[in-house]
Amino acid sequence: MNKELASIEREIDTLTEKLQNLRKEIAKVITGQEETIEQLLITFLAGGHALLEGVPGLAKTLMIRTLAQAIDLKFKRIQFTPDLMPSDIIGTEILEEDYSTGKKFFKFNKGPIFSNIILADEINRTPPKTQAALLEAMQEFEVTYSGKTYELDKPFFILATQNPIEQSGTFVLPEAQQDRFLLYIKIGYPTASDETTILKNTTGVKKATLNKVISGEDIIRLQQLVREVPISDDLISFVSKVIRATRPETTSVSYVKEWVNWGAGPRAGQAMILTAKARALAQGRLSVTLEDLKQVAIPVLRHRVIVNFRAESEGITSDEVTNHLLEQIQVGK
Repeated sequence: MNKELASIEREIDTLTEKLQNLRKEIAKVITGQEETIEQLLITFLAGGHALLEGVPGLAKTLMIRTLAQAIDLKFKRIQFTPDLMPSDIIGTEILEEDYSTGKKFFKFNKGPIFSNIILADEINRTPPKTQAALLEAMQEFEVTYSGKTYELDKPFFILATQNPIEQSGTFVLPEAQQDRFLLYIKIGYPTASDETTILKNTTGVKKATLNKVISGEDIIRLQQLVREVPISDDLISFVSKVIRATRPETTSVSYVKEWVNWGAGPRAGQAMILTAKARALAQGRLSVTLEDLKQVAIPVLRHRVIVNFRAESEGITSDEVTNHLLEQIQVGK
C-alpha cells in the first residue's frame, strides 16, 4: 500500500512540475495576470469550460491562444459574429457521389467544434440561437446532427471570451449556457509596472518561441487525480450552506433576500468543490482547505447568483453578495 501511495505521489510531482513549466511558457508571452492564468489551469484540471470577460485589448484571445500552443492538443478558434450560424460551429452535411457506383449520399462534414481546445472568441456578439449550438457539446461532450450523435475528442474545453454586455453589438448569454461554464473569469487592467513591461515586450522585433510541455494524456490523468483529492465533511457542509444561502426563497440572510433575484443550484456546489480540489492539486497539495474554497467561490458563483434590478441600480454585484456570505458563514457551525 505504501509503495502504491509513493508511486502516486511521484506521479503527482511529475505532473505538477509540468504545470509549472506550462506557467513558464505562458509567461513568455503574457505579462502578469497570474490569477487569471491560475483560474484557467483550474478549469482544465476540473474538466470544465471558462468564460473570460474584459474590455477589448486586454489580451484575452492571446492568453487562450498561448495556453493552447503550450499544450499538445488540437486547437480551433471560432470568431463569433452576428451572422454566424450553428452549422458554422457544428458542421453540415454535404452531398457526395460514389464514382464507382454513381450513387449519391450525404456525408457529415465536421465543424471546428471537433477539436480539443475551442476558443469561442467574442461569444456574445452572436445571437442566442447560435450560442445555444454549444450547449450539448459543453454538457454532454457530443453533438447531434440529423438525428445522429457524434462524440467529441477528449479532453475537450471551450474557453470563451466576451466583451462587457454594456458595450454595443452584444447579446446577453442565455442563463442555461452561462451555467455550463465552470468559471466566469473577469480580467482587469494591468498594473502600472506590468503595462510598462507589456509595452516594451510587444513593440519590438523579438518574438517568444513556445514549447509544448504537457500532453492531452497528462491533462486527462490530472482530471482523474483531481477527483481523488479528499475534502472533509465539514468543508462539504460549508459549501452546501453557502450555496443554499444564495437562494432568496429559503435563505435566512437578509442581505440575500434584499438583493438577489435567484440563487445558485446544486451544480454550483459541485463546481465549487471540484475547482477547489483542482486548485489544491495545482499547488501540489492532496487536501482541500477553506482558503481553496474561498478563492474559487467568486468565479464559480459570479454567473449563478443573479442580483435583482434594485441591486443593479445600487451597484451591488453578485461578487459582493458572495463575499458577504463567505464572511458570514463559518465552517462547522
